[in-house]
Amino acid sequence: MLDTLDAMTQHQSTQTMKPATAAKKLGVYLEATPAEFREGVVSRAELNALQADPPQWLRDLRRDGPHPRPVVAAKLGVSISGLARNGVTEPLTTEQIEALKEERPEWLERERATQAEVRKEAARLKQRERESAESAKNGD
Repeated sequence: MLDTLDAMTQHQSTQTMKPATAAKKLGVYLEATPAEFREGVVSRAELNALQADPPQWLRDLRRDGPHPRPVVAAKLGVSISGLARNGVTEPLTTEQIEALKEERPEWLERERATQAEVRKEAARLKQRERESAESAKNGD
C-alpha cells in the first residue's frame, strides 16, 4: 500500500503539460512567449511558480499583449464568437483593444449589447432554478 502511495505522489509531482495548455492557463498568447517556454514542457510546479511570481516576460505579455481571443473578448466585453463574426481572428495588443474601445465601432456596441442580454438571461434562469429548488425543498 505504501509503495502505491509513493508512486502516486511521485507521479503527481512530475505531472507536465504542453506549452499551449500552460499558456492558456496563464492567459497569454503562446506564440508571444519565449522560445524556451514554447519548446519545452511545463510541470505543475513550474506553472504554479509562474502564477505565484510571474517573470518579467509574463508580466509584460499580460499587460501589453498580444492577447489570445478569450482575453480580447473579455477586455472588450463580447463573446469569442462575436469577435469572429466581426473578423477579429488575430490576437490583439492592449493598445489595439483600447483603440477599439475608444472608437466604439457599431459592431462592438452591438456585440456588447448581445453579451449583456446573454448574461441577463443566464442570471434570470439561475434565479428561476434557485426558486424552483427552494420551492421543492419547502414542499410547495
